[in-house]
Amino acid sequence: MEREPGAAGVRRALGRRLEAVLASRSEANAVFDILAVLQSEDQEEIQEAVRTCSRLFGALLERGELFVGQLPSEEMVMTGSQGATRKYKVWMRHRYHSCCNRLGELLGHPSFQVKELALSALLKFVQLEGAHPLEKSKWEGNYLFPRELFKFREYLDYDDTRYHTMQAAVDAVARVTGQHPEVPPAFWNNAFTLLSAVSLPRREPTVSSFYVKRAELWDTWKVAHLKEHRRVFQAMWLSFLKHKLPLSLYKKVLLIVHDAILPQLAQPTLMIDFLTRACDLGGALSLLALNGLFILIHKHNLEYPDFYRKLYGLLDPSVFHVKYRARFFHLADLFLSSSHLPAYLVAAFAKRLARLALTAPPEALLMVLPFICNLLRRHPACRVLVHRPHGPELDADPYDPGEEDPAQSRALESSLWELQALQRHYHPEVSKAASVINQALSMPEVSIAPLLELTAYEIFERDLKKKGPEPVPLEFIPAQGLLGRPGELCAQHFTLS
Repeated sequence: MEREPGAAGVRRALGRRLEAVLASRSEANAVFDILAVLQSEDQEEIQEAVRTCSRLFGALLERGELFVGQLPSEEMVMTGSQGATRKYKVWMRHRYHSCCNRLGELLGHPSFQVKELALSALLKFVQLEGAHPLEKSKWEGNYLFPRELFKFREYLDYDDTRYHTMQAAVDAVARVTGQHPEVPPAFWNNAFTLLSAVSLPRREPTVSSFYVKRAELWDTWKVAHLKEHRRVFQAMWLSFLKHKLPLSLYKKVLLIVHDAILPQLAQPTLMIDFLTRACDLGGALSLLALNGLFILIHKHNLEYPDFYRKLYGLLDPSVFHVKYRARFFHLADLFLSSSHLPAYLVAAFAKRLARLALTAPPEALLMVLPFICNLLRRHPACRVLVHRPHGPELDADPYDPGEEDPAQSRALESSLWELQALQRHYHPEVSKAASVINQALSMPEVSIAPLLELTAYEIFERDLKKKGPEPVPLEFIPAQGLLGRPGELCAQHFTLS
């Protein structure tokens, strides 16, 4: 490209190339001239090229002129027999990638103005790709975010970048929620993508790592201390979680809260409001919230008297059929693992599970029956549910299945007659598992981990592979003919009076 002298001349030349490319596909090669200026050594020329690329590829994204889907090799497409439109879109998508790569490199440019402009252009592309995705949706309503373009995670390893990013996130959430009565879900999803990318060091680093280099580091700088990072990290997440979020986001947060959020907070117990609110949503969200509350109770001495009442309320017939069944019983086993739990509480859980087991499918029964027996092993005081030698005979079951408070359910006055009923189950493995209570319970516990993911298909396949029984002998003396010799049949098999 022939350039006129000065920044104004470069601007006019780039403008002409931009108009030509947008006006006609036959002028597409002019993109090379625009991208070439991005490699310039002159700071002002680079800024003009960044602005031009932002306008060019922004317009192409909005017009749908970039290839959508898994991007094929440029050489393979250009030498193939595909149509001209497909070739153009694939070719231009590769030029777009070249532009984004160069803009990423410019984030390390010595000039602040160049870095700022390159970052603005990239964020504009993030926004436009969100509105006009370059990947195909897997299902209707699928939320797509340009994660491949949004690659600033490496900069969050620097102490100063991380610290100020967290502060900016707090300000952004406050500003958007203050300006809009109803915040669109896209903002919450974008905010979560940013927040979840922030991770703090587990211990105070010996040397601070700054992106903006300093000749001298001062100990009075907050940005240089991990405890200040924890304080801002906490403010960032609390400012986000205090708002009403889309249900899909609750699940995403709860899946990472126990290992990515709670351990890095300055005061983890401040998460109690979010976790209790999530616990009231029901289903899988309640279970995941209880996991976070359990950590606060055991590691941070949080008082939450309703914890086991909430867990008890999650036990209903659907728990054996939901897709999170394995996670539920894994966590329930963890929550009920302490030998210091009161006997009435453990008895209530054992009784509720036994009652639900009467209508549960075999694959769930093969897991829940050992689960109940493990509860009895951990808590010998609950063994009166299967053996009460000096107790009164019961005309009716005193257990109240409709009582929400396990302390008032009278489970400890009852018995696990349901397990005896299941000893007559049609499936032999279930019958065998239920018959364990007929003998003294062995120690140690039976691991339920291999049974958590058991499916009906696996049981069916296992049954098909079993060898059939050996032929059963019906006569201990071989018969001679249909009835044998006269008188012999009576002598061998009958006693006549």
